[in-house]
Amino acid sequence: MRTVTQLPKQIIEEENVWIPLPDGTRLAARIWRPADSDERPVPGIMEYIPYRKRDLTAGRDAIHHPYLAGHGYACVRVDIRGSGESDGVLEDEYLEQEQADAEDALAWIAEQPWCTGDTGMMGISWGGFAALQVAARKPPSLKAIVISSFTDDRYGDDMHYMGGCLLSDNLGEASTMFAYSTLPPDPALVGDRWRDMWLERLSGSGLWIEKWLSHQRRDEYWRHASVCENYSDIQVPVLASSGWADGYSNGVFRLMRNLDVPRKGLIGPWSHKYPHLGQPGPAIGYLQEVVRWWDHWLAGKDNDVMDEPMLRVWMQDSVPPSTAYESRPGRWVGEPSWPSPHVTPSVHSLDAHRIARPGEVVPEQALEIESPLSVGQFSGKWASYNAPPDLPYDQREEDGGSLVFETDPLTERCEILGAPTVELEVESSEPVAMIAARLSDVYPDGRATRVTYGLLNLTHRDGHEHPEPLEPGRRYRVSIELNGVAQAFPPGHRIRLSLSTSYWPLAWPPPCRTRLKIYTGESTVRLPIRPLGEPDEVPLRPFDEPEGTAPMTVTQLQPGEQRWTVSRDLVDYESALEIVKDSGVDYFEDIDLRVGRRAYERYSSRADDFSSARGETAWTMTFARGDWEARTETHTVLTCTPTEFILHAELDGYESGHRVFSENWHRVIPRDQV
Repeated sequence: MRTVTQLPKQIIEEENVWIPLPDGTRLAARIWRPADSDERPVPGIMEYIPYRKRDLTAGRDAIHHPYLAGHGYACVRVDIRGSGESDGVLEDEYLEQEQADAEDALAWIAEQPWCTGDTGMMGISWGGFAALQVAARKPPSLKAIVISSFTDDRYGDDMHYMGGCLLSDNLGEASTMFAYSTLPPDPALVGDRWRDMWLERLSGSGLWIEKWLSHQRRDEYWRHASVCENYSDIQVPVLASSGWADGYSNGVFRLMRNLDVPRKGLIGPWSHKYPHLGQPGPAIGYLQEVVRWWDHWLAGKDNDVMDEPMLRVWMQDSVPPSTAYESRPGRWVGEPSWPSPHVTPSVHSLDAHRIARPGEVVPEQALEIESPLSVGQFSGKWASYNAPPDLPYDQREEDGGSLVFETDPLTERCEILGAPTVELEVESSEPVAMIAARLSDVYPDGRATRVTYGLLNLTHRDGHEHPEPLEPGRRYRVSIELNGVAQAFPPGHRIRLSLSTSYWPLAWPPPCRTRLKIYTGESTVRLPIRPLGEPDEVPLRPFDEPEGTAPMTVTQLQPGEQRWTVSRDLVDYESALEIVKDSGVDYFEDIDLRVGRRAYERYSSRADDFSSARGETAWTMTFARGDWEARTETHTVLTCTPTEFILHAELDGYESGHRVFSENWHRVIPRDQV
């Protein structure tokens, strides 16, 4: 990424500003704005997240907020209530209080003498969620948003549940927030209050995973802040982006389809990162695109930002299977609208272990599958962060425990864009069962790269609000929508569909082993085909090189560790996935702060005992300056029986090596057809 040292405007930075709320709470903010904004007010842009502006996101913030400020905007990076130096306690995600606070913060920004009164919101992940959710509340100053790696559907398309199946990321993300929501504020900013604020957080933030596990179907808990409940609530222009390696690409498609406001969508090859920091590459000049968006919708400049295609995506070329890529080969393609007039569904019946040609008549035959619990060990992470390497590996071993269908070798290049759909005639041996459907690019030598996948808890076959158990032996027709993707398959390769009855540890396994019958003939796979040639005749404006302002100076005092290890013990038949994400110890020179972060995850099972599934996470977070040190340690274990989830968690807080807080939880939560 190119570092920009000369910007159109000189900027000033206010390291910590208090935003007062009506109930007396103060939110901590960092502000970058043009030096002349007191005399020449500018629009305000808020990024609103709980990840600590003073240290943990400071490096990323330094790259893009000064850049945007130098192009004529006041950037306000706010820590939400209960995080960083902001007052209060963070008790869960996307609460009513959080969104009301955001409205108050926007109103405060709009009233500042350096602001024109017009505001925007931007953010990735939680910040993207927040911007979309707050836009649905229609605050008067908000005129446009820019969002990355987000969802409009908190139940159906987030890290909690997928197709009604419980994701292991539900445990992983809950553990992340178990650590983050219990961190201390910095005494350098809040003074002697820091200890009382910290103890309030340690005792009050609660066990988020208990809440998430207590809502296993789509109920009011998940409908709250899911803008898909009423897309017409969004009445401001939206620039939305994500990446194919991320878990959140589907939201871009849905916003392009369902919103009735000016909108643009962008999907690259990236993991869970901003596009100008995108990995795998190529990263793009995303900040330049954001400036064009703000210039048009906040500053009223007559530019050509709306003259380009509604949706631009990276059409990925074929690559061998790997858990990480430095870059993904491909090309940018544009679509004038979504659904695209260029994409045509191609329906293929499933034959005995093959995908038939379109229109080919296939006889009915019952094929059976009962997958071993090991299927899924090479599935990668639901949302890749590209560190440690966390993409799906060669699918051949996974396919050994799956029911496999594949095309004949392709005679010409085939490209798909959108969400493939699998329609199955299926019969189950058990009342609760799941299907994992995976689409792979198969090389002539047999290597198989997973392209996309989808999950379905079969009790959710008619919707997520009111699941119904299956009647063993009864035949059902079910539909599984896979994640949207843009993928090219070259001549000589095959397209493979793989079906399995478990996908652990990406998703929690069903209560017991299940045998499914899949009936060929009426079972189909629908591929969204993008024809070659004509759609690419209009050249697209190339993206600029990625650029941003200089990152802050951080010195690594202790190296970190990244590890992703799959193991199998052939004595007791335990299989395990171990993940280590250790950032080492960093020294923030400008604030004389040492920060250490280490996360450990382990997902295990024994043989084909579905009740042996076990998820364990542990986090250690340390902040130190001189003689002052505060450390939090969290530990969470999730196990199960056929009828219950069993949860045990521990939280400890240490000041200068002495434990000042400790709490343990033990909860038993009934399984609700999951």
